[in-house]
Amino acid sequence: MKDTHLFFNTEIGVKKPESIRNKNTSCPFCARDELTDIIDTEGSIILLKNKYPVLENAYQTVLIETDDCLSELSLYSKEHLVKLFTFALKHWRAMDESGEFRSVLFFKNHGPLSGGTIAHPHMQIVGLRNIDYMESVTAAQFEGLKIHEQNGVLFSLSTMPRVGFYEFNVKMTDDSQIPIFSSYIQMAAHYILNQFVFRANSYNLFFYKMDGAIYGKIVPRFVTTPLYIGYSIPQVPNNLQWVRDDFVSKYFS
Repeated sequence: MKDTHLFFNTEIGVKKPESIRNKNTSCPFCARDELTDIIDTEGSIILLKNKYPVLENAYQTVLIETDDCLSELSLYSKEHLVKLFTFALKHWRAMDESGEFRSVLFFKNHGPLSGGTIAHPHMQIVGLRNIDYMESVTAAQFEGLKIHEQNGVLFSLSTMPRVGFYEFNVKMTDDSQIPIFSSYIQMAAHYILNQFVFRANSYNLFFYKMDGAIYGKIVPRFVTTPLYIGYSIPQVPNNLQWVRDDFVSKYFS
């Protein structure tokens, strides 16, 4: 029987620092001289083992994106953005190709509704020993209304979202496309936090490997609909075309 659930270690979980909601909590990622189990660095970017490995049968790492605790992906310079994504994708691939895991997750939480606990900008790369995340992923979840396309990188708004409502997709097939790939993701994050008609303060960023391509999915986070929680039924809003046109008018006109 295949494993379908991850087990969460609550004894470790209660020890995790909480700086997203509790602003008086000192940031563990700012105390850079005290960081341990560092795997690799590039300038202000640091990859290290997760000090609080709450997931069982998994290898958890944290990728600290910058030494600026108050920054955010939508604010990075183009130079830092490309350096970050090049570094992160390299390590995600290396873990995935190591043969040690059934699949490797690569994702980012931002904001109080994202499921994260630390406000300092970071991503996570997690190797799962017994679960293949692709068993719940379909190609249709990355199809949608085209927002923009450049040099083979496609930016779209899902018409069959995984969870429901608004999900932005970016697809690339070659590392030479990382500058455009990362730029589209940055635009989506900026739109969600600053221009979205349903203004949000939280989002998730997920990465997937499928059919020779890499996909990024950027999801604004709100209170999750009960239809999805109770029945796993995603909802598709009737204003996708308007959101697509609004995005184009603000970023590409």
